[in-house]
Amino acid sequence: MQMDMQSGGVKFRVLKVSDVMPADKRRLVEVPYTATLAHTMNALVANKVVALPVAAPPGKWIGAGGSMILEADKQTGVVRKHYIGMVTMLDILAHIAGDSGGDGFDDLEKKMAVPVSSLIGQCLESLSLWTLNPTTSILDCMEVFSKGIHRALVPMDSQMENVAGVELVESASGYQMITQMDLLKFLKENNSAELQDIMSRSITELGGMSGHVFGVTDRTRVIDAIKSMRDASLLAVPVVEASKTSDECHNMLIDGKGRKLVGTFSATDLRGCPISQLHSWLPVSVMEFTEKLSSDLPHAAGHAPDDMSRSGTRELVTCSADSPLWETVDKALTKHVHRVWVVDAMGLLVGLVTLSDIIRVIRGSLLHES
Repeated sequence: MQMDMQSGGVKFRVLKVSDVMPADKRRLVEVPYTATLAHTMNALVANKVVALPVAAPPGKWIGAGGSMILEADKQTGVVRKHYIGMVTMLDILAHIAGDSGGDGFDDLEKKMAVPVSSLIGQCLESLSLWTLNPTTSILDCMEVFSKGIHRALVPMDSQMENVAGVELVESASGYQMITQMDLLKFLKENNSAELQDIMSRSITELGGMSGHVFGVTDRTRVIDAIKSMRDASLLAVPVVEASKTSDECHNMLIDGKGRKLVGTFSATDLRGCPISQLHSWLPVSVMEFTEKLSSDLPHAAGHAPDDMSRSGTRELVTCSADSPLWETVDKALTKHVHRVWVVDAMGLLVGLVTLSDIIRVIRGSLLHES
């Protein structure tokens, strides 16, 4: 890895995606197109991931977004499989919620038995499948991830050189996954003097906070929260204290700004929920669900979310508008969350900072100061 000896830090302009990939990064975890939804959820739980690529025999499918991501034998070049899309927890929740006007409680077992291939493209993120070449620069990688793309496949033996941005066509003998979280971990571990200066500034000064924050109340049912998240393509929403008025709507998203933050409801929360219990958890309130999650899941290894405290209570991952960027990054990485809620001194919601926002402002500042 090249180092800038004048600044004592990493020379970001010469670093590439291959430098970001952890040395112990495992091979790609995937599911076949014939896998049931129940099998897919089990794979998500076992591997502690929130998204999985779906593999199919070559020549029978059109890849998501027109992509052609192939795995071929390294010696013969014969194509073994075609990655036809990515399935996320939000796709699964969208399917569970269904399109009907009912409660979505009926036929849950039937819904969980459908092939995972039928879910591809139900939500915005899985409409396309992206690859990032190992030779792509970190700054180009940051541009991709700053636009809301959370993850991309990286070919392990690509023959292409100096590729800028994402690709929709690729063939390799194997792939790994790079995520926004991988990139931020790398930036934190290779903190140059230039990056330290950026990280010391507040999220407000850098323009990293979004003042538009939509959430649900603590009286919203899990099924209604899921439907609202599906419609807005949100993986997580803040839970705010319900108002005292009787006319407040609890079955759709509301403007959370200026409301008391009391919790978080995330698509990944249901990843560790046994299918046998999922049916009974759909009609309860999101706060009751969170309490059940706190009391039930920590007893099962690997099921407790990273933002669960030792006492079994859910921690609110928050910062203030004046918090330095490094503090927000540290909280996101430590708690393994993709957004940090911004609150004022009274605990009222001011906005949020996402990993996309963080990567955007870091990249913009690096380019501006170069």
